[in-house]
Amino acid sequence: MTAAGIARLAGVGRAAVSNWRRRHPDFPRPVGGTETSPSFALAEVEQWLRDQGKIAEVPLRERVWQQLAGHPAGAVQALIHAGCALLLVRDRPTAWLQLSAVSDEKLALLLPPALEEILTPRFGPDRAVHTPGSAELAASVPLLRATAELAAECGTRQTYEFLLGRHLDANPRQYTLTPPGPAALMAALAGDPRTVLDPACGTGTLLRAAVRSPGTRSTGDRAADTRAAGAPEGRAVHGQEADPDLAALAALRLALQTECGGTEVRVAAADSLRADAFPRLAADAVLCHPPFNERNWGHDELAYDARWEYGFPARTESELAWVQHALARLREGGTAVLLMPPAAASRRSGRRIRADLLRRGALRAVVSLPAGAAPPYGIPLHLWVLRKPAPAGRPSPEVLLVDTGDLSAAGRDKLDWQSLHSTVLDTWQAFDRDGTVEERPGVSRSVSVIELLGDDVDLAPARHLPPPAAGGDAAALARVRERLAETLRQTTELTPTTGESAQPSRWPTTTVGELARVGALVLRAGGAGAGSGKPVLTEQDVLAGTAPSGSLPEGPAEDPVLVEAGDVVVPVLGGGSVARVVDEATAGAALGRSLQLLRPDPAALDAWFLAGFLRGTANNRQASSYASTSTRLDVRRLQLPRLPLSDQRKYGERFRALAEFEDALRQAARLGEQLVQGLYDGLTDGTVRPE
Repeated sequence: MTAAGIARLAGVGRAAVSNWRRRHPDFPRPVGGTETSPSFALAEVEQWLRDQGKIAEVPLRERVWQQLAGHPAGAVQALIHAGCALLLVRDRPTAWLQLSAVSDEKLALLLPPALEEILTPRFGPDRAVHTPGSAELAASVPLLRATAELAAECGTRQTYEFLLGRHLDANPRQYTLTPPGPAALMAALAGDPRTVLDPACGTGTLLRAAVRSPGTRSTGDRAADTRAAGAPEGRAVHGQEADPDLAALAALRLALQTECGGTEVRVAAADSLRADAFPRLAADAVLCHPPFNERNWGHDELAYDARWEYGFPARTESELAWVQHALARLREGGTAVLLMPPAAASRRSGRRIRADLLRRGALRAVVSLPAGAAPPYGIPLHLWVLRKPAPAGRPSPEVLLVDTGDLSAAGRDKLDWQSLHSTVLDTWQAFDRDGTVEERPGVSRSVSVIELLGDDVDLAPARHLPPPAAGGDAAALARVRERLAETLRQTTELTPTTGESAQPSRWPTTTVGELARVGALVLRAGGAGAGSGKPVLTEQDVLAGTAPSGSLPEGPAEDPVLVEAGDVVVPVLGGGSVARVVDEATAGAALGRSLQLLRPDPAALDAWFLAGFLRGTANNRQASSYASTSTRLDVRRLQLPRLPLSDQRKYGERFRALAEFEDALRQAARLGEQLVQGLYDGLTDGTVRPE
């Protein structure tokens, strides 16, 4: 395990682990890694932490993760082995109990035939998940036993989601992932398909969302469709991925997501454009987050491919090749939803294909998402909703354009996915039902195909939607002005006095770490917990003074750290001198990542006194460590003066007044920005007169 893993176990920062290595000669020696990033033996670290009183027991989920991360064949192969074993544990629990009763050496010999009996019927003969041999499994047996033990506590699906999610979080630069928000929206736009394909499935996020999605139609409608089609109630998911490791992970993830016999899972490891594994598939829906700006997609060898029904894509238009591949794998009337870069809607090299998609009625909607919705996070990506036209059908004369850029605050952690999801889905359903929708300035409009067939065939929603008045009409702006004036008056009243000059105090001091050791406060690190449904207080919420806006990742049932009124929350990554006292409105939220919670004993420490002194610039400077790209605060090193509780409360009242003044300034800034932008917009669109 690495120093970061040790820090997570002990609930401290990495700087604390570095200090332990320097100060304690009995700290475990590295057993691998590099000089700058050493790795340590889990058993030795666990024993040392116990001896030092820093941890009572390593949680099972952490032990399993460390075994997986340190697997000699690599974390990906360990995940594949763990997924195979979890399928056996879930589908044949009695067989697993019998097998696990033998020694590790014998279990490695007995597992391959048992796994073969599970994997072949589940994935078919040409499958992405190959049965590991005895030699491969020899090093994995302890991991498989621990994984089965964790599954007994929290379930097989939750266990695999936890391990896979931790691996993806630990290697963010290796994978381009589709976040849960866009994935759920894409699955909902596709309706309730019985057969769904993702030709660039990655780790299976979109297919998983399609299986979990309740669909957009009523139960009666779905049942009627099933009876009319004479099809079974079960579903079938098909995925293809060029990376064999990702294909195997996706297949196992989907199999553990769905019950055996309820949903057919077929995942192939190959490039969909060059070696289509499902050439005769006619799916109800295709969901796809294709690779962007891919020049080597097969332009030269696929020039005469039958899939280019709407035109041969240019070398620079790989995304339009994926669009046509999706349409080619749909049944008539089937729906495809693709996550696309915004440039694909306006590049001149793709205008002929876009024009033909419009003329023939294949492109039904373009939805612009806010920046931060999905990687690359700096640009507002688009969703294209397509419908495979019937040969004798009449193309729809209108296309739906939606822009959600103003529905959520900027930033990937600030997006209101619930509001965005309902706005897009409600608008799409109305358009899909009626062929048109009522115009909403700046948000949505059904546009005539003829209007879009200009020289550039530009499909960017922002270019065709009437702009909204950001501040409303003159009356609405007047109300904003009144609120601003009242807030400024309040700010004036709250402006603190500076008092008389005095000499710097020389108090006896203590540190947060010492106070934690004597029980005057409790330290907790944020980020743990999954599936609780609690709102999450994020680092950005603390810095901006806003309400909890985050959400916890899915994984095994794990108790999150819930904040209470009177807790003090401090960002530890480059947040500057910031500390927030939790109020009643925020109490009950879960503590997010990169946050440290300090829970003072009211009989020994005043919360506002604690928060105020933690915000001192000099205090933060001496407690911070500096890397080349970031600053990390070691909360245990922050200092406090040793003062009686009565004196603490005097300081605490003054710090509380400063916090109220700071909140009023933030509110005035927000209202001022709203008024200024509203006046700019009103003057430029004519809703406000110069006089």
